[in-house]
Amino acid sequence: MSTVLKGYLRLARPANLPTAAADILAGIAIAGVLSNDFIGLEIVYKVIFLVFASVFLYAGGVVLNDVFDVNLDKVERPERPIPSGLIPLKSAALYGVLLLILGIVLAFFSGSFSGIISFVLAFFIVLYDAFSKKDGFLGPLNMGLCRGLNLILGMSILGAFSQWWYAGIPLAYIFAITVISRGEVHGNNKNHIIWAGVLYILVILAIATIVMSKTENIVQVIPFLALFAFLVFKPLIRAYNLNSPQNIKKAVIAGVLSLIVLDASLAVGFSVWWYGLLLLLLLPLSLLLSKLFAVT
Repeated sequence: MSTVLKGYLRLARPANLPTAAADILAGIAIAGVLSNDFIGLEIVYKVIFLVFASVFLYAGGVVLNDVFDVNLDKVERPERPIPSGLIPLKSAALYGVLLLILGIVLAFFSGSFSGIISFVLAFFIVLYDAFSKKDGFLGPLNMGLCRGLNLILGMSILGAFSQWWYAGIPLAYIFAITVISRGEVHGNNKNHIIWAGVLYILVILAIATIVMSKTENIVQVIPFLALFAFLVFKPLIRAYNLNSPQNIKKAVIAGVLSLIVLDASLAVGFSVWWYGLLLLLLLPLSLLLSKLFAVT
């Protein structure tokens, strides 16, 4: 693989992309697609379109994030593709915009409602990259909103729906991760870690409450939630006890990759246990890619 090609791949954060796909697959389960005895070819195509739409939207967002952060990265992360000179700034900007456009187009292939949601999602992605991430509250809120909209994008597969407020779960979770990441470079963010831990607990309780009130699948959800809690709290506690940039970064990475387990927990609540296991297969893929490409 050429150095330049690898640079473009690094910009897209490949290890994070399976988490975007997991959001869609969880949304599809919430929409009730798997409750049908027969899933036609049209639905299969829609699933494929939405998964790739989400992946391209996510990739476009992280690429443009690096574009807008170029001056900061020259100081704090000079080894990244843009500040190092490997990828020209204009080329990276065009790359990010094209990825967003491709994501929107693919979503419209799934349906006009999905396309509109993808357009709104792209707007908030750019809003975060260009403006809101600079604010200590609006930045995490905007990032969480993007994840919530991504879940809604999956839920839109059958058209209009009423459970839009489920998007509050990934919103709160990503808010927590983004709050933790505020100390990734310099450390000293114990208060942020405490708040993140509280939000993690609320997310777990919210999923359990929704599943118990809407379905009878709580027993099969519990193992997934237990795995999720183990994966996120172990590095979080370590980062609190030894509040170093390295441990904070590990807590952030664990939080990002554990999105797959969070989505699997939601999906199992509205489908069957084996569907959750299928989603979990995305986790080793993310872990493998995280060995090759940076997550944050």
